[in-house]
Amino acid sequence: MRKALTLVAAATLLAACSTSEEETVQPASSVQPTPAPVTTPSTPTRNAGDVFANIGDRVFFDLDSSALDSGDQQALQAQAAWMNEFSSVSVTVEGHCDERGTREYNLALGDRRANAVKEYLTALGVAPSRISTISYGKERPAVIGSNESAWAQNRRAVTVPN
Repeated sequence: MRKALTLVAAATLLAACSTSEEETVQPASSVQPTPAPVTTPSTPTRNAGDVFANIGDRVFFDLDSSALDSGDQQALQAQAAWMNEFSSVSVTVEGHCDERGTREYNLALGDRRANAVKEYLTALGVAPSRISTISYGKERPAVIGSNESAWAQNRRAVTVPN
C-alpha cells in the first residue's frame, strides 16, 4: 500500500510539474484580428536523477531469485511511463546481490536480476536499445552488514539514468 501511495504521489508530482510558456504574437496592422496565442512546448525542468529519486530507482529481490513481485512491477511501471514520455533518456540497470555466495555465482545472479528488469521495461514499451545492463554481484553493497536487514537491501536492481 505504501509503494502504491508513493507511486501515485510521484505521478501527481510529475503532472503538476508540467507547464507551458505562452508567447503572444502581435498583429502587423491594427486592421487584422488579434491571433490566438502561440504556445511553445515546455522542456522538462528536472533531470532524470531527480525523477528516478521520486518514482523509485530500485527494486528488491528475494534470496536467490530474480523474480519481480507486484510491488517491483508497480515501481517499474512508473519508470517505464517516465521513460516513454522522455524518449531521449537511456538507462543502465545494475544487478546486485548480498554478500553470501561465490563471486561468480553472484555475478550471474546480478545479471539475471538486471535482465529481468530490462525485459519488464521492454515489455512496457521502452526500446531495448535504451537499456543496458551490468552485474556488480556482491561487489557494491548498499548496506554493510551480515544480517537479514542488510542482505535484503543489497539484493536489488538499480536503474541509473545515463
